[in-house]
Amino acid sequence: MNNLKKVGLTALGTVLVAGSAQAAEMSVTGSASMSYNGQDNNTLGNGWTMTDSVTFAASGEMDNGMSVALTLELDGNVMDTRTIALTTDGLGTITFSGDGTSGPIGSWDDVTPTANEEAHGSTLAGTMAGPTNAAGTNDIFVYDYTVTDGLAFKASYTPSDAGTEIESSMDYGLLYTGIDGLSIYAAMGEDNGSVAKLDNSVFAINYAMGAFTVGYQANESDSTAASSDEDFTAVGVSYAVSDDLSVSYNISEIDFEGGTNNQEATGVSFSYTSGGMTISGSHHQVDNVGGAAAQDNTGYELNFGFAF
Repeated sequence: MNNLKKVGLTALGTVLVAGSAQAAEMSVTGSASMSYNGQDNNTLGNGWTMTDSVTFAASGEMDNGMSVALTLELDGNVMDTRTIALTTDGLGTITFSGDGTSGPIGSWDDVTPTANEEAHGSTLAGTMAGPTNAAGTNDIFVYDYTVTDGLAFKASYTPSDAGTEIESSMDYGLLYTGIDGLSIYAAMGEDNGSVAKLDNSVFAINYAMGAFTVGYQANESDSTAASSDEDFTAVGVSYAVSDDLSVSYNISEIDFEGGTNNQEATGVSFSYTSGGMTISGSHHQVDNVGGAAAQDNTGYELNFGFAF
């Protein structure tokens, strides 16, 4: 530990400690937003909400050439994202995340291009099924490694805690960006956090052509429980009207092995940026929410975001 650079962070009266660190860097960034959410088939009440986030970051080099970085996010009145990242010399980055970081299955659950939200991305009445059934994201290890130019490897390990994570789970994924404008995602993994264990796979391809970006995604979730498999597909297209304004159209569908009603979602989104302010919004229609017949609902949102 004599060579480890100890970097502390002062926040709300907490003393910042710096040991024998060399080239230590610290920063504080923040963001805030106001949002309005509307829904049908639901008594929502006041649809206005706000978010606020302040992120404290500290990093430095150790004497052996490795670097360590600490990130803490104060979100509302709670500590949210918390990570410690160790970057090795040419051997990638290992991140331990207390909260806020996902493996490849969770990170790439739906990467179809959108200006604001995925087809299923807005809150509405009913319990919506998600695109994947990824393992838990608290107290996990994530590994990132650049194999070669244009090819990145990502893996994660979620340890068992004999509680919410009955058994440990692992994910593996590759991201190819070796052709200009093209991104290909492929991942496989498991979720052993419940009695019914799940095997997950993700495949997605996006291609940017000038102002247009198009994408396709196909995910599978195979369960050890009878008639519980799920297949997710999605298509998205976005268009950059200008450097500041983008619009998009997205559709997705989940096929439930044990049901006759597929969840089908469509969404249109926009995003406009001016300086440190972003105005974005979406409108969504979801039929058979969660696979339930006659659960056809809509939702929409409008966001005013500020970065500082």
